[in-house]
Amino acid sequence: MKKLGETIGKFVVKHRILIVIASILLCIPSLFGYINTDINYDILVYLPEDIDTMKGQDILAEDFDMGSFAMCVVENMSSKDILDLEEKYKDIEGVVKVVSANDMIGTTIPKEMLPSDVTKQFKKGNSELMLVTFKDSTVAIDAITQMREITSDKVVRIGGMSASTLDTSIVADSEIITYVIVAVILVLIVLMASLDSYVVPFLLLGNIGLAILYNMGSNIFLGQISYITKAIAAVLQLGVTTDFSIFLYHKYEQAKLKVKTNDEAMTLAIGDTLVSIAGSSLTTIAGFLALCTMQLTLGSDIGIVMAKGVFIGVLSTVTIFPAFLLVFDKLVFKTKHKPIIPSFNVVKNFVVKHYKIILLVALVIAYPAYYGNAHVKSYYNLTKDLPQDLKSCVANSELSDEFDLVASQVILVNKDIKDNDLNKMVNEIENVESVNLVLSPSELSNLAIPDEMIPDDVKGIFESDRYKMIFVNSTEEIATNKLNKVIDKIDHIIKKYDKNAIMAGEGPCMKDLVNIADEDFKNVSIASIGIIFIIMLFVLKSVSLPVLLVSGIELAIFINMAISYYTGDVLPFVASIVIGTIQLGATIDYAILLTTKYLENRKNGIDKIKAMDNAISNSAGSIFVSGMSFFAATFGVGMISKLNMIGSLCNLMSRGALISMFIVICVIPAILLVFDKVIIHTSIGFKQLKNNVKGEC
Repeated sequence: MKKLGETIGKFVVKHRILIVIASILLCIPSLFGYINTDINYDILVYLPEDIDTMKGQDILAEDFDMGSFAMCVVENMSSKDILDLEEKYKDIEGVVKVVSANDMIGTTIPKEMLPSDVTKQFKKGNSELMLVTFKDSTVAIDAITQMREITSDKVVRIGGMSASTLDTSIVADSEIITYVIVAVILVLIVLMASLDSYVVPFLLLGNIGLAILYNMGSNIFLGQISYITKAIAAVLQLGVTTDFSIFLYHKYEQAKLKVKTNDEAMTLAIGDTLVSIAGSSLTTIAGFLALCTMQLTLGSDIGIVMAKGVFIGVLSTVTIFPAFLLVFDKLVFKTKHKPIIPSFNVVKNFVVKHYKIILLVALVIAYPAYYGNAHVKSYYNLTKDLPQDLKSCVANSELSDEFDLVASQVILVNKDIKDNDLNKMVNEIENVESVNLVLSPSELSNLAIPDEMIPDDVKGIFESDRYKMIFVNSTEEIATNKLNKVIDKIDHIIKKYDKNAIMAGEGPCMKDLVNIADEDFKNVSIASIGIIFIIMLFVLKSVSLPVLLVSGIELAIFINMAISYYTGDVLPFVASIVIGTIQLGATIDYAILLTTKYLENRKNGIDKIKAMDNAISNSAGSIFVSGMSFFAATFGVGMISKLNMIGSLCNLMSRGALISMFIVICVIPAILLVFDKVIIHTSIGFKQLKNNVKGEC
């Protein structure tokens, strides 16, 4: 690996100008890719395709042209104006059907002619409902945008998942540039203080900025990414890969003291850097790829993008950043200053003197941390993430408060089901607690309106060539245990009459999301620990060290999550699933850095106390800068984000960076010292020490 690094180093030294020019030119295709990568804002799209609810969504799209729908509250409009508005909406690309009670009576028959149980559901005072269906969820966003342009919010308020998705996209897109600016400013402050040149931080961030742009631009080959990935990828890549560039710069400065020219120094620095960051970057990449084991394919979305980002970050660290340093070497030298890094002598002395007490305290903390981690509460209703003054939130609140339309379900049954069975099914569903509305083909025949007077658009909503559709509403909140019990009862009822009946819609999809997320949480944790354990086994050439180091970082993760539990914070479900993997993958390299220094000292025959003293002295500064950079990159975003999903993730990551940094500097040394004998006897390269450790305390 070192020879490969030095070969790369010689190439970089020789072609530094070419590399700088090429790195800038690569911005053009990267920017094109970034702009043209599709962004998905619908989290339910990431559910597995083989579950019944997603099959139901496909049937709705294929058989009913109802890939998505919106409920509109129309206020102070006459029947004629509502029908005229329907025609305007129908002209919008992607809109399939627009239906209201007016379609059944036109402008000549008074609404009072409709049965009271129908009018009370669709009309409240001067407000009434309108249903708009869309070809699919993608076109729904553009369609709703145009619908909003046609009418003001005072006249028509558009609610439902598609409207919430649109508002999510508006908020996310408006904030993402701010995220990057805030993250860069805060990281720049950390680097200005911790590095010995005022120019190097700009070169370093320029290098990482290019790597981020390359990563985001290459996402075009994935087809699309989620808004969550887009929002956090840049700041996460900045936080995770900054330490690679810092490490190279330090190696370069050290090498300049050993050789005559800067070119020779850079060649050596690249070789040493590649050897050092290969293992740590591999564990970080593996941590992100562990997210691909999630059934919810959002994990693959985040995992692939971030693993790719770390890999690109490594490449840019050993090519672009060295070229920048060499080209601007004179400017770097002119702006030298004394770095401001805290001395860790007090911490170091305390740790090596009281390591047994530190480990004992860590063990005492472990149980409440584990308990808090296991019992932290999550929420799944992502519309609660949004600022409640957004247009969709106002509409959804009105639908809930005025019309009792809270949780919608769609039932699909075989078209050949007997009318008698359909009526019995509907009657049973109506008797389920909290169900306040059931619309079905049989309901149309009970309206006392001649069949020929009912428009085809209305009939087409409930019947296709293969299926009949039943619309059910419950007053229970989405993604709650109460609603999930209602869904189970309804599912039991419909299966009695049609064993192949399917439930779809927001309620059932969210129920599946809850079940799958709970399973993913367990699987991802096991996968990330297992993958990183195997990699560390080969990197550290030890059986015991992977167990000890992963245990230390897992303690940091448990503490991080437990803080949320004990402070009463309720986290978005995605945060609960991915934060452990991200924190493990991003901060395990801190532990590897300190451990490597310690092992080198022990192999040189230094006793364990002095070896640890030296290891902390030589690694604490780097760990501090890396941890603070990760903290800075994510802390600001967590503070300013209006989307709780993004804010919670970044708050957890920033807090996790600080906790991991503390654990690595204080607790990991205690673990290594207590288990020194075990490490020596279970690691390769300690033959000479095995006979001497008996005399050490």
